[in-house]
Amino acid sequence: MVEFVLIDGFHLGGTGGNARLSLEEAIECPFCHKEIETQPISFLVTGSRDIEVFLKCKTCKSAFVGYAHLRNGNYHINKLSKGNHKATKFNQEIIEISPQFVKIYGESEFAEQENLSEICGVGYRKALEFLIKDYLINKDSEQETVIRSNSLGNCINTMINNPRMKEVARRATWLGNDETHYSREWEDKDINDLKRLIQIAVSFISMELEADKYMEEMTDPPVVSEEVTSIDEGTEEVPSEED
Repeated sequence: MVEFVLIDGFHLGGTGGNARLSLEEAIECPFCHKEIETQPISFLVTGSRDIEVFLKCKTCKSAFVGYAHLRNGNYHINKLSKGNHKATKFNQEIIEISPQFVKIYGESEFAEQENLSEICGVGYRKALEFLIKDYLINKDSEQETVIRSNSLGNCINTMINNPRMKEVARRATWLGNDETHYSREWEDKDINDLKRLIQIAVSFISMELEADKYMEEMTDPPVVSEEVTSIDEGTEEVPSEED
């Protein structure tokens, strides 16, 4: 297996040269977000041990820059230039009951991808609250005022009937609160665990909404009418012995 490729490039002064670029690291295209092979076109020397590599994605044909550092004789790409922000796609049921959740979650992903690690967790915590409260209001609109004024924890503990979903939502809230407080209670968990718990809660809600939809559409099985065949139909008259 080829572990490096030799590419041609330039120094800042304009003189040419070549560099050995490692192929060991997997690269995700910053535009289509698919893992791709390294396809270097050229490079520019920017420091004594650093180069910027001009790359092209074989899938979407977009061009971008890889920032590489010299290590053990080869240059290794450790960072890529910015492309399109990667956004989670939610199903239509979630979009309809909580469009604000989808918006806040997307903005939190934007902050995370911009390396704003100190504020993106706060956004995910806010997104969770909109998801849970909009879900509960959708189930019981008469309780909307109570749900809006109640804390997220109280809403989860008193209004979610599914025990598994309740426990998932509680744990997501714990990790979300860690992102907003001065001290963390769950040192062995991070923002990826928070996002995973939110996604599990989304799955519970999606399944329930989809099941409710089918329950409404299919209340009772259709009545199948049976045709009653007359005794006289399809039978031949048997002649008597007198005939």
